[in-house]
Amino acid sequence: MQPDYKVIASGNYLLKNVRLETGFDYDEKDVIRTKTDLFCVEIEKGTIKNILPGDAHSGGIDVNGKLMLPAFSDMHIHLDKTLYGLPWQAISPKRKTVKDMIAYEQEIIPELLKTSVERGGELISLLQSYGTTFARTHFNIDPTSGLQSLENLEKALEYKKDLFSAELVAFPQHGLYYTDSAHLMKEAAALKSVSFIGGLDPYSIDGNIEKVIDFTVQLALDYEKGIDIHLHEIGESGMKTISYLIDKVIENPILKEKTFISHAFTLGHLSSKETNEIAERLANAKVGIASSIPFRGTIMPVPALKKYGVNILVGNDNVQDHWSTFGSGNMLQKANLIAELYGYETEFELSRTLGFATRNVFPLNEKGEMQWPKAGDQANAVFLNASCSAEAVARVPKIEGLLIQDHLLWKEF
Repeated sequence: MQPDYKVIASGNYLLKNVRLETGFDYDEKDVIRTKTDLFCVEIEKGTIKNILPGDAHSGGIDVNGKLMLPAFSDMHIHLDKTLYGLPWQAISPKRKTVKDMIAYEQEIIPELLKTSVERGGELISLLQSYGTTFARTHFNIDPTSGLQSLENLEKALEYKKDLFSAELVAFPQHGLYYTDSAHLMKEAAALKSVSFIGGLDPYSIDGNIEKVIDFTVQLALDYEKGIDIHLHEIGESGMKTISYLIDKVIENPILKEKTFISHAFTLGHLSSKETNEIAERLANAKVGIASSIPFRGTIMPVPALKKYGVNILVGNDNVQDHWSTFGSGNMLQKANLIAELYGYETEFELSRTLGFATRNVFPLNEKGEMQWPKAGDQANAVFLNASCSAEAVARVPKIEGLLIQDHLLWKEF
């Protein structure tokens, strides 16, 4: 954890003066304000035991009216590959393509692996300081690192297991066949700790969309895993890859709701008609999109995808690594970016935008009815200085406190 946070309670305890959202105020049909009130929240063994009126108890830990929101989830990140913790280094202008980066990684991975446990731990701490308690993290599977990236990542996660959790994606960063990685992917897929089978640009890296997707799908079926494929390609090959993956999921319904396409940049280069058609196909097959919300030359059609019910997950992807100079690790900031990019600026729209940071967990449903937190929910939450979730998204206040499993951590309590 970052040095300015400390554990102030664990096990069973009571929080008082917790600000929770209770409903919407309307001007005719328009939401103009979010209502809140103060409550007591009982925590027992990492679970919310009870939500009580604000004056129900005189004792307990006083959080002084801080707003309690669902903890954040980063649904696309590479915890095994970061320069965070090393001296500052911007990306090189010499490496323009994914294949350029593969060659560069083959050079630097042996040295980076020497400190990847420590740097992975530091990156996890950075995410925690911004309110993230869960991540879907990809890890390299390639001939240069073998399974060592996974082994080091698991060590970093073990050190943080009381304060952070993750699901792991085996990612053939150097291609399945462009480098000899298929047998390593089979080894990784057999491991219980691995939840998803990844992939990378089947056409531009491996030269064969069907061969790569067929291998990936079969591996997922054989080992009962999900799928999460990086697809940077635009144009015909990008669309063909998406369509072929949708077809395979329809053939194998067990993969519905377990299959994701990361990036899918090609969706940002379609006509409105083409966007609507592929959005409908993605939604019907229950194939989700995991996005870092790019905005340099590619604006993802998030509103259209949401309109058709496509499951959109959001993550930081790179956090100051050799692929990107940028990346703060702050999921609330990412929600703020989404609001600005797509013009989500009303009270209601901003409240819904919070879901991109919380994996679609909202304090209020769309009718303004309380739905989180409730008894039985996991005690994962953030506390901040804001009147409501809409203000939190618009102003991105600092995280003051964290509920992570059965621990309460606070900054300058």
